[in-house]
Amino acid sequence: MKALGIDTGGTFTDFVLRDWTGVRVHKVLSTPAAPEQAILQGIAELGLDPSDLRVIHGSTVATNAVLEGKGVRTAYVTNRGLADLLTIGRQARPDLYDLQPPPRRPPVPPELCLETGGRLAADGSEVEPLTDADLTALRAALERLAPEAVAINLLYSYLDDGAEQAIAAALPPGLFVARSGEVLPVAGEYERGIATWLNAWIGPLVARYLERLAAGLPGARIAVMQSSGEAVAAAQTARQAVRLLLSGPAGGLVGAGFVGRLAGCERLLTFDMGGTSTDVALIDGAPQLTRAGRIAGWPVAVPMVDMHTIGAGGGSIARLDAGGALLVGPESAGADPGPACYGRGGREPTVTDANLILGRLRPEAFLGGRMRLDVAAAQGAVGRLAAVMGLTPEAAARGIVAVANEHMARALRVISVQRGSDPRDHVLTCFGGAGGLHVCALAEALGMTRALAPVQAGVLSALGMLVAPPGRVLSRTWLGALSTRTDAEVEAQLAALAADGIAALEAEGRGRAELTAEHSIALRYQGQSYTLDLPWQGCTATETAFHAHHEARYGHRLDLPVELVDLRVRVTAPALALDLAGAAPAAPSPPGTARVAGIAAPVPVLSRGDLAHHHGDAAHPLAGPAIVIDDYATTWLAPGWHGWCDTTGNLRLERTGA
Repeated sequence: MKALGIDTGGTFTDFVLRDWTGVRVHKVLSTPAAPEQAILQGIAELGLDPSDLRVIHGSTVATNAVLEGKGVRTAYVTNRGLADLLTIGRQARPDLYDLQPPPRRPPVPPELCLETGGRLAADGSEVEPLTDADLTALRAALERLAPEAVAINLLYSYLDDGAEQAIAAALPPGLFVARSGEVLPVAGEYERGIATWLNAWIGPLVARYLERLAAGLPGARIAVMQSSGEAVAAAQTARQAVRLLLSGPAGGLVGAGFVGRLAGCERLLTFDMGGTSTDVALIDGAPQLTRAGRIAGWPVAVPMVDMHTIGAGGGSIARLDAGGALLVGPESAGADPGPACYGRGGREPTVTDANLILGRLRPEAFLGGRMRLDVAAAQGAVGRLAAVMGLTPEAAARGIVAVANEHMARALRVISVQRGSDPRDHVLTCFGGAGGLHVCALAEALGMTRALAPVQAGVLSALGMLVAPPGRVLSRTWLGALSTRTDAEVEAQLAALAADGIAALEAEGRGRAELTAEHSIALRYQGQSYTLDLPWQGCTATETAFHAHHEARYGHRLDLPVELVDLRVRVTAPALALDLAGAAPAAPSPPGTARVAGIAAPVPVLSRGDLAHHHGDAAHPLAGPAIVIDDYATTWLAPGWHGWCDTTGNLRLERTGA
């Protein structure tokens, strides 16, 4: 079957198709109110028959619902005395010394928080039984409250979720039900409860969206990217909607890791700059995962790629604050109307408008020439801001780009320097439609000398969907001192956990022989709250590795017992084989030179295809300043840098003299 990777972004929806002719790419403007419309439009424009199509999709439906607070009416069921658990949380405050923090709406209104029996102790023994009277009262309350979804979170459900299953079986029909023992069977009743509530709150929305998409693509095999970087069949997605919150960004990191390996670059510092936001992350061979992610202020303890997101993108709006300081973002012009230069009615100045005024973005070559940018509209939007600032439009545009760069450089330091990693040991890798315009400036700000603008950088998240392996990441708490466990005991528990992932993939039609399982365990010093993930190497070797990793991460090790907290397994099937050799677009160059602000002489303008053919290796690089264009992204090769294309079509950048 033909395989199609799709990434739904805030501004554009991207497509990467693998068929017998090779790799084809496409973009259409997103339709945020109904994301499936842009997908169906793009598939129609590509001339594809859905019945002969395998689709791997990065969806923003779950993310947008959480960010906008637009989940369905959801009831929360827990043990007696714990109805306000999600409201109280960890009693953490965003600003420690703010004595009058603004009130925050509780995740579940008090009238929808219900209490019942079925309470366990920490050792799994029964404290309070779940009675028939409890189930009858619970059912009556839910019939009266009429929620659309129910989240069930009982204490210590990771030890035994039998009571949760009994409650789910007794509920009125037609409800979407999420059980904590199924969603996230790990210790931490608050984090487990939030994950279960989020899953129930957005699950029906995800299910309805996927139903609409499937109805529009009859016969297609549809899979969705999970936040941890594996694809899951759409039919199994709605029950685990909370695992889709970083669906699109995860595709970008999978794609970056894929092209990085092709380029011989295992250690990457990535930034994905789209129209609305920028995501930054570290890749060391593979994307790093975290169980401490947050979205809209809520902890999300399911495994997801470890990244930091800021509201700075090509569509970020520039304005002055009350004191006259220049601000860029987080508000975005989005897809409709978009930046002023799109000619769709936008009047606010954006980063894209600023790059166009500076000459780094070519109006005749945007989207391969299919969408001509309106220079006059950009001049008008930036000019109005410049007049208030008492500057020329060009000077204001420089300021807009400089502020956006500082936002992104700060984010890159958060994910690297603040984590104990030196950016100079990595290759700065840019993708997203706007990333290449800023890559040299960001590398200089971080003291880096090497950068990579991947082939198909403008649609790399969609490419990542194609090469993501089908899989599952599973966790389960198994508390105990590591010294009291034997290798055989741990391996038996890991094998039992892996069996769940294997069964799920077999249900998708995967053969057991093609599946692989990677085992890891989460460890901490006794008395600590946070854990470190280590690959399983046996008790003794893993404990030794934990001490070394703790010292590298935090600067010290402790003479304390090591505690095993969670077992973790990643089960995957083989990813789609994709050959990108010669994938650099061979389209002819636009006009050969352009005027760029701040550069005295005209600078050369080349297509990536021309660069690949005429500057094919490091021995014959292109010296900056220069503009390199492909169908869906532009790279600004700044003065002091040189670049060349490798055999895959990746644009390799190095600082002169480095």
